[in-house]
Amino acid sequence: MQVFQYPDQTKWTTLQQRAAAQEAQEIEQRVQSIFLDVRQRGDVALRDYAQQFDGVQLQDLRVTPEEIAAAVAQVPAELQTAIRQAHANIWKFHATQRTEEKPVETMPGVTCWRRSVPVQRVGLYIPGGTAPLFSTLLMLGVPARLAGCPEVVLTTPPQKDGSVNSVILFTAQLLGISTIIKAGGAQAIAALTGGTDSVPAVDKIFGPGNRYVTAAKQLATRYGVAIDMPAGPSEVLVIADATANPSFVAADLLSQAEHGPDSQVILVSDSMAVIEQTQAEIERQLATLPRAAVATQALNESRAILLRTPEDMLYFSNQYAPEHLILAVQNPEQLAEGVTSAGSVFLGHYTPEAAGDYASGTNHTLPTNGYARNYSGVSLDSFLKKITYQRITAQGLLNVGPVVETMAEAEGLSAHARAVTLRLEAVAGTAQAL
Repeated sequence: MQVFQYPDQTKWTTLQQRAAAQEAQEIEQRVQSIFLDVRQRGDVALRDYAQQFDGVQLQDLRVTPEEIAAAVAQVPAELQTAIRQAHANIWKFHATQRTEEKPVETMPGVTCWRRSVPVQRVGLYIPGGTAPLFSTLLMLGVPARLAGCPEVVLTTPPQKDGSVNSVILFTAQLLGISTIIKAGGAQAIAALTGGTDSVPAVDKIFGPGNRYVTAAKQLATRYGVAIDMPAGPSEVLVIADATANPSFVAADLLSQAEHGPDSQVILVSDSMAVIEQTQAEIERQLATLPRAAVATQALNESRAILLRTPEDMLYFSNQYAPEHLILAVQNPEQLAEGVTSAGSVFLGHYTPEAAGDYASGTNHTLPTNGYARNYSGVSLDSFLKKITYQRITAQGLLNVGPVVETMAEAEGLSAHARAVTLRLEAVAGTAQAL
């Protein structure tokens, strides 16, 4: 990690920058060509990309019930129990996000309300590769089921033998997801966007991925398909004071660094001793990690920053807007009150970010790359549409109608005013007849 001691505040913006995607234009062009190819050739294109990128020849793009049953039998009982407990915790937390339908009478005879309606068709993209993220399937599948989405389509890259990771299939079965497509990368997003013979088109796409997947999701929005957020490489910022345990801090930083070479980890502290001890711990722990090479690449682009006060550290963090924010400080609740931009916050020395990644109950699908300034993480609401309703009685029209007439005329929209005036005249005529 690069260390910066008391940098001038004018330099903070530079220190808060993520790794630039120099090939961004090239990626976008490649993704656009993949979209066009999938739209034109459908399943044939998906099979070709599976052979090109995954090294496998596929006959059937859909996972069969027999494949699911065989995969479930391969998952160790201990892991099944852990996944079921995580599922229960995530379900319990997200179930509290349900809201009641509450009609409100804004004026006598004028009643308004809002109803939550599930997104009808959702696509869940779950990365495979070196780290199949079955935990992400829990994070997306649980709120999708709680929301009552009628159609849930899962896409995930196939393994070299043409199968799908057995733990992903076990988790899908636990969630009741049966439409599972062997497709990864930008081509999977393209298929979910426009549909193919094997892949149903969806209304909204969820899930993380590499830069190609991120670019594909953003391209999908141009075709009228919504996405959860423009998420990119994973990141964590740790605020650590003199009470922090350097071994804990190092482990938290490495837990993000091992995600991928483009992950970013930031340590902000008011103690040089903590920074130095954390660096030593990183070197010690790194030597034991199976994904040490990946983590090392991420650490090359990561930073440790020494600042003077808790207020400075918090201000730096809010400007950076991290996906994950760990407050390894003496009074985390007090500092947390000032957090304005973060995907998810972890308070105290015994709250590792890894708990949120897997089983505490909160969602780990979070905004990255500074989007925490204006995006929230995935929640139950991500799978719901909010539709407003209103009903006006004759008496209600007499109350609100003149207000509408006056405002419409002031804006020069006479037809708007007439839509009210005609009804008011009808109400008056009815009253006279009585």
